[in-house]
Amino acid sequence: MKKDIDLGKVNKILIFQSLIIFLFLIVTVKANENIEGTKTNIKILDKISSKNELIKLNNNEEFIYKDLSIKSMKCTNSEFDDNPEITAYIQVRDLNNDKRDDVFIFNGWMFSSSPSITPFDHPVYDIWLVGCY
Repeated sequence: MKKDIDLGKVNKILIFQSLIIFLFLIVTVKANENIEGTKTNIKILDKISSKNELIKLNNNEEFIYKDLSIKSMKCTNSEFDDNPEITAYIQVRDLNNDKRDDVFIFNGWMFSSSPSITPFDHPVYDIWLVGCY
């Protein structure tokens, strides 16, 4: 009788451990599916006309918006927070400046919750990150 009780305890422990491992694998797979996106959404404000426009960028493709060349290299979401953090690596060139055509006026990470960490500084346009899909 003692062996049956001990065997039952071992079975319960093995079932519990298997369940924990299975749940961990499901959460890990789900997290890896939703972290990195292929499209980045940004808003551009024209400070002169006071109009803003939602732009949908395909990652690794250059997009021309008036005098700017914008390219999103990578974007990520954090799905597990109440306020998900969206980050994107963005490169922006000013096409009006012929002498510095290869120089980026912005080249770095943007954060949706804290745009002032790495601000985009331009006299005519303002860009901020909206989404990653």
